[in-house]
Amino acid sequence: MSFAQNEPVRREAGPDTVSYSITVSAPADEIYALVADPHRHHEIDGSETVQSRAMGPHELTEGARFTVHMRKYRLPYHLPLRVTRARRPAPGSPGVIEWRQPTGHRWRWEFECLEDNDAATPRTLVTESFDTAQQFPPARAVLKLARVFAANAESIRESLRRVQRRFA
Repeated sequence: MSFAQNEPVRREAGPDTVSYSITVSAPADEIYALVADPHRHHEIDGSETVQSRAMGPHELTEGARFTVHMRKYRLPYHLPLRVTRARRPAPGSPGVIEWRQPTGHRWRWEFECLEDNDAATPRTLVTESFDTAQQFPPARAVLKLARVFAANAESIRESLRRVQRRFA
């Protein structure tokens, strides 16, 4: 895979996961700080369902709980979420932040520092994934029938573009 991506590129992650990556011209820890703050998720949400109101810490850590306020089809609702993985990126060690939705699927962001001695600005490979592999199989089947995977693929691509533009 080329690391000079201006558009999101699909990653093969299995039949139960939708995953895309993009290269962002910024240090991995700065991008991680943005995504690890649920009070800022509305800034990068490509689905335009996440609202500016969130409850919980400003930096997610493993085991933390937080709630985001959402709006879809003009209907407001909120999602209580639990962080299942959180690791800040470090040289030679990619960062990851992942949270579990109430129905069992997970949203995961990964941040891999790209080595390029010629680049004036640090670059990071950012991957966002919607993962239903650990979800109760009937719930996963309903999501597939409702074409949620295709909708989330487009939302992921737009979220990654927003992150890229944020650091442009």
